[in-house]
Amino acid sequence: MNIFVFETSLEASQYAYDLVAKALESGANTFGLATGSTPEELYSIIRDSDLDFTDAKAVNLDEYYGLPADNDQSYAYFMKKHLFDAKPFAQTHIPDGTATDVEKEIEDYNTILSENPVDLQILGIGSNGHIGFNEPGSPFDSKTRLVDLTDETIQANKRNFESEADVPKKAFSMGIGSILESKQIVLMAFGENKAKAVKETVHGEVTPDVPASVLKNHSNTVILLDKAAASQLDPSDYEVIG
Repeated sequence: MNIFVFETSLEASQYAYDLVAKALESGANTFGLATGSTPEELYSIIRDSDLDFTDAKAVNLDEYYGLPADNDQSYAYFMKKHLFDAKPFAQTHIPDGTATDVEKEIEDYNTILSENPVDLQILGIGSNGHIGFNEPGSPFDSKTRLVDLTDETIQANKRNFESEADVPKKAFSMGIGSILESKQIVLMAFGENKAKAVKETVHGEVTPDVPASVLKNHSNTVILLDKAAASQLDPSDYEVIG
């Protein structure tokens, strides 16, 4: 993996934008997308750009179970607000958080992923090392499934809800096995609260206890950090940009 460190998250997001633009210009057709605060600046830069995704497809990492697409905390709502309304894609795919037939929803989403290989996957990382909603202990060969969110993840996400009781306890998530099938992976991490997970990803053993550590086994992974997220790494681990 290649690790690049920037003064600010905005500079890192601009670099991520350049990677997305280069992939699109090179014929990338399917983009794997993440939600949460980490990619917001990237999506803002894309919205203000002249990039054209009308012939491209998007597949999202995850969706809360139990939230309809029009709920303002659903990831479908997030993607429309932060990207899709301004930059339409030919197709967008997000798990249906209100699916009554869970097994069919999982099967259908895995079919979508197999029929639309991801050219470039955007990732964030949780403070416990999760990618997507693949919490510690997730099998490295896992595909889309319904997962139980850890208390740590629930606590991290409750800031977006009126109360902790409103935070969904389950979510659909693309599996680690599916993520690893992406041709290129761009993981972004910003802030001191991500520094420990970044250190364990880079320096620890490859273990399901730190799901992001498996990215060391991927042939084309780029990690983009601000200085705070890189604060527990050795300077020899990364290249400073800017």
